[in-house]
Amino acid sequence: MLKTIALAALFALLIVPRAAAADDSLTIMQGSLALPLYSVADVVAERAGFFKAEHLAVTQQLANSPSTAAALVASGKGDLCSVSAQAILQGYEKGLRLEYFLAHAARYSNVMAVLDDSPVRTLADFKGKNIGISAIGGDGEVTGRFILSGAGLRQGDYSYSPIGFGPQAAAAIVGKQVDGVVYPFGEIVPIEVTAHVKMRVFRDPIVNDIANSGFATTAATLATKGDAMRRYARAIVKASIFVRYNPQVSALFFLQAQGVKVTPETIADKAREFVLLRDDLLAADPSSRRIGYMEPRGLEVLSRVLYDYGLAKSVTPGSAIVTNQYVAFANDFDRPAVIAMAKHYHITATGDAVP
Repeated sequence: MLKTIALAALFALLIVPRAAAADDSLTIMQGSLALPLYSVADVVAERAGFFKAEHLAVTQQLANSPSTAAALVASGKGDLCSVSAQAILQGYEKGLRLEYFLAHAARYSNVMAVLDDSPVRTLADFKGKNIGISAIGGDGEVTGRFILSGAGLRQGDYSYSPIGFGPQAAAAIVGKQVDGVVYPFGEIVPIEVTAHVKMRVFRDPIVNDIANSGFATTAATLATKGDAMRRYARAIVKASIFVRYNPQVSALFFLQAQGVKVTPETIADKAREFVLLRDDLLAADPSSRRIGYMEPRGLEVLSRVLYDYGLAKSVTPGSAIVTNQYVAFANDFDRPAVIAMAKHYHITATGDAVP
């Protein structure tokens, strides 16, 4: 009984906001038409009370692409965006100056993948193959070019077909309309789980450990809302640890945020996705005190890739698009308490999640 009372008091300290201040409002633009798996930390931060604890009122809006999300934030129509590095780097040349202040994945998100029964066993086997991507000119096309160039393949040695995302893409893959795909790993995992297939994944050895997506904003917003941004970063890091230690409740929160039907089966499937994504999500190493750090030199490597393939006119210095000034603050909290909170949360018989 005493242990239960102590835990309850501890969780109350974690989620009760400062009474004296008004909530700071932030609007985040997600660079997609549907809620991506990598945004689970945002969902958990809202529903488990981490935004409330940091005295934040956060609104999420979906944009139709990473470049659109970046442009909206650059023009002041949003406070921050969650987008890939390609959108930030290509926008930089056009005068859209955004800076990352926190990663939202632990490593490079894009991979190449084939069905497990595919004759493609090595990257060289992609010669003559038709590769599915979400859209022409997007991250997938660029990723495919530099991964396959490492295997000695040139652009004319294979072809691309846009197959979109979600069920449409899953049907193209399972129906073998394409020989393989270049997608974020967070799109591969749901296909494996929902279509009950196994896929073989190829990662690029040079960029695999570079976080290529994150939360970005303008220098002006950092100047006016810097305190809110650093508290936002801390809420996200806390939430990412919650996801690591309680994928089941995180799955319930995510499904509720999507507005889809919640059943024990859909919770189990989504929780399995988060487990399979464990090494890609933000708290891949939950003991790290640098969760959310983005390596400027790594992003400069990605910039050089875009330049080498004629998709950028110059190489952008990583220091121009990354500030890690909030990472130390974001990781400064009672980690054992957050882990205990995550483990104590459970789903009731009525389908609610309670601490």
